[in-house]
Amino acid sequence: MRLVLGGLVGVMAIVVGAAWWYGTIKRQRQQAESAATYAAMGGPVFTVFSLGCGTVLILAGLGILALMVAFRPT
Repeated sequence: MRLVLGGLVGVMAIVVGAAWWYGTIKRQRQQAESAATYAAMGGPVFTVFSLGCGTVLILAGLGILALMVAFRPT
């Protein structure tokens, strides 16, 4: 049961991270239509920060799954 729950947490972290990336890229493309306003409001900084957060979630999910495989009960 713990193995299933750990796998679910890992997969959910990856899914949330991927969705975060999708939302960030979608927002960046929408804001690119008014590039001057987007840049003045710190849009590029928001994009980089948000992509970084999504990456951390994806890596955390992969780490959880790797730990589950490495320390699975025999």
